[in-house]
Amino acid sequence: MDTKELLKKVRKIEIKTRRLSDHIFGGEYHSTFKGRGMTFSEVRQYQFGDDVRNIDWNVTARYNEPFVKVFEEERELTMMLMVDISGSELFGTVQQFKNEVVTEIAATLAFSATQNNDKIGLILFSDNVELYIPPKKGRSHVLRIIRELIEFKPESKQTNLAEALKFMQNVMKKKAIVFVLSDFIADDYDQTMKIVSGKHDVTGIRVYDKHEESIPNIGMVQMEDEETGELMLVNTSSKKVRLNYSKFYHEKVAYYKESFTKSGAGAIDCRVDESYVKKLLGYFKRRG
Repeated sequence: MDTKELLKKVRKIEIKTRRLSDHIFGGEYHSTFKGRGMTFSEVRQYQFGDDVRNIDWNVTARYNEPFVKVFEEERELTMMLMVDISGSELFGTVQQFKNEVVTEIAATLAFSATQNNDKIGLILFSDNVELYIPPKKGRSHVLRIIRELIEFKPESKQTNLAEALKFMQNVMKKKAIVFVLSDFIADDYDQTMKIVSGKHDVTGIRVYDKHEESIPNIGMVQMEDEETGELMLVNTSSKKVRLNYSKFYHEKVAYYKESFTKSGAGAIDCRVDESYVKKLLGYFKRRG
């Protein structure tokens, strides 16, 4: 992709996702993800209705009239976007590939965080961490994240979510808001999830295509595993083959939901042909 085309794509995504974050998600994001507590702001004269517990007795005694301490939320937070860029993310049959929807969701979340003056970082992972962008603030930083989401080419097509979670845990010393965007066709990450979610506020966003859920009966078909590159002939007219695939797929989905919910993390499902806006808003409102 040449620079001109890349910038055009980045701009298109910015216009769409920034409008969403400005008009829809900004307030919901703020009320859902609280700061680290309350910090002292100023002292002012007592007004009717103020909490008497906030009276500053030293200042009150000095001026011989009541003054209260004013506190405000210590707002600054850090959002870490963890994005699966393995081969299976290039699947799509309806309107968009999964990775295109993932990019839009990540951009919307990033602009929502920027609106609240929070820092945003990015981890792109396959079966290892392919790219790490440390958290920073500002629009230009978010645009860099979008550029990487669009054009980054992974070295591996496979997935290892546990390794990515361990990496994030090592680099993020303070509590962060963590969004993991993937199709979660992965194994052996439940124990790591427990550890990570004990420190961080974690939400999994599963992005999937409805045609992944089952194999249609269309006879003998050559298929390629997106993550291993293995070619194989599959007899889709076999009921046993179709049932085995469906069982495999739904076991992975069940493992994802169980791993996240049991560890206290949030879990959202976003199908590529449905509105991720409604899914995110519903999740924020339930949590807020």
